[in-house]
Amino acid sequence: MNLLEAKGRSFTNGEGRSFDAPLDATVLMKGNEPSADTRGQTALAAHRDARELVRLVQCPKCSRPFRTPVTLPCGHTACRTCLPQPRPRENITYPNTPDRQRGIVCPYPLCGAEHPTGECSVDVTLTKVMELITLEIARHRPLTEDTPILLKEIVQWDPTAFDEKEKPPRKPHSRVLHGGRLISTFTFAELGELDFNSEVSYQSLSETDDEYKLDVAVLDRLRDTAHKELDCHVCYSMMLDPTTTACGHTFCRKCLTRVLDHSNVCPVCRHDLLIPPSLATQPSNARLVALLNCLCPELVAARASAVELEEHLGGTELNIPLFICTLALPTMPTFLHIFEPRYRLMIRRALEGNHRFGMIMYNRSSAPQGDLGVTQFMEYGTMLEIVNVHMAADGRSYIETKGLHRFRVRAHSLLDGYMVGRVERVEDVSLAEEERLETDETGAALTAMLSAQTAALAQGADPSSVDSEIALAKLSTCELLLKGVAFIERIRANSAQWLGQRIVDAYGSPPDDPALFPYWFACVLPIAEEEKYLLLKTRSVRERLKIVNRWIRRIEGQRWSSGSACTIL
Repeated sequence: MNLLEAKGRSFTNGEGRSFDAPLDATVLMKGNEPSADTRGQTALAAHRDARELVRLVQCPKCSRPFRTPVTLPCGHTACRTCLPQPRPRENITYPNTPDRQRGIVCPYPLCGAEHPTGECSVDVTLTKVMELITLEIARHRPLTEDTPILLKEIVQWDPTAFDEKEKPPRKPHSRVLHGGRLISTFTFAELGELDFNSEVSYQSLSETDDEYKLDVAVLDRLRDTAHKELDCHVCYSMMLDPTTTACGHTFCRKCLTRVLDHSNVCPVCRHDLLIPPSLATQPSNARLVALLNCLCPELVAARASAVELEEHLGGTELNIPLFICTLALPTMPTFLHIFEPRYRLMIRRALEGNHRFGMIMYNRSSAPQGDLGVTQFMEYGTMLEIVNVHMAADGRSYIETKGLHRFRVRAHSLLDGYMVGRVERVEDVSLAEEERLETDETGAALTAMLSAQTAALAQGADPSSVDSEIALAKLSTCELLLKGVAFIERIRANSAQWLGQRIVDAYGSPPDDPALFPYWFACVLPIAEEEKYLLLKTRSVRERLKIVNRWIRRIEGQRWSSGSACTIL
């Protein structure tokens, strides 16, 4: 729902005239997502929309102007002191970091998710905006002594907003304040006498109409001072679809996406960002979106149009070179000998450009590949970056590459003999979803295991003979990793030929990151590439570790000799 289109309730202003609220309080209270589309919208007016302007900077929990605002992973904001106390999170082993072992229950009723404390940092941008607003209001107060105005609260309590039980009826507040509607309404909220949901009626007690001019002047000044804090630190333009990181810094969504294509750290504070580079599951900062849309929709629309034009000029042509050859995996090295003329041309062009190309496997079984149908290649691949190259005198080359990320081919064609395509990036589910999968699966597996053991005892069977898949699902993500590492240590102790020093020199030691271990394991394990290919399609770290453990179970079941170098299949 668009913030400026959220209507449906009528209120009365100080002149006794009924009006529709341009910004419905329930939009921000109940978690409806704001829209970045501002076409056809007009900015809120200083005098007419004073109540709506103040609501933009009010905390829905305490109803006061934001104090040390925290923007939560769901995109909503509350004062830090208004957040519930952190509590331990159960059955969470990945990622096993202290800042994810405790969490808070989101106070927004339509969210209700459990947010890790490590993702509940102070919103740096909104904090600076609030400091500027408070400073400007304070500067104008000495000029307002001759503009008295009577404010009466019109209670519009919504029991579904935050509290489980409806607040008891109370007498609406009223107070005579100075400074026109805008400053007096802000002061009313600052005093704690204006509920977030409540409306306000105004009655001027001044003999002049200076309050209207004062409102306009104050809002103009607030816009000017706040604009500089609403600029993105990447493109240095006004934020478009502002997105806030776990460390509390905010950028344009597209700017942050481009940053994450090259590095997984915040461009301001260098804090590690554990979010998908596409930001597909990352919500916008609802409060900053509302501020921009309501204060300067024309500028937001112009900025959006400029970005849209830029993307249109960029086109969606097939611009990713695709090397149909072997399996490559993210973060792992791939060594190639390039001798075919068509691929020599492709590599030369990659070296002249961004040093990147896509690696995809041959489709040996001629199996249909999703929307592509039957193709000569598999639809999932890995983007490679050339890190080292040796050019031979006859034009051949030996290149070392590193896997960057997975992709899925959406369209393809031929260019000068080699394949080019349009691809979409494949990412893992969010950490919140990963944690939910672990909690749900381990809990369900434990229940299933107890039921199976009870049934076995009733039938006189061995209660320890539990279905292997249930036993696997019962393990935490951390335990799945440890089983893989323990297997490698046993194989090393037996001096397996396929895990010799040459392999370790090429691929390094086993990583202790659950997200990376399956890729490393697949690189050193002598199994068919078709089996390893499953890792490219799997979007959960836990599921990839389960695939690895199934391989281990099969190897141990076949009683491999310590020096065997044969393939599993």
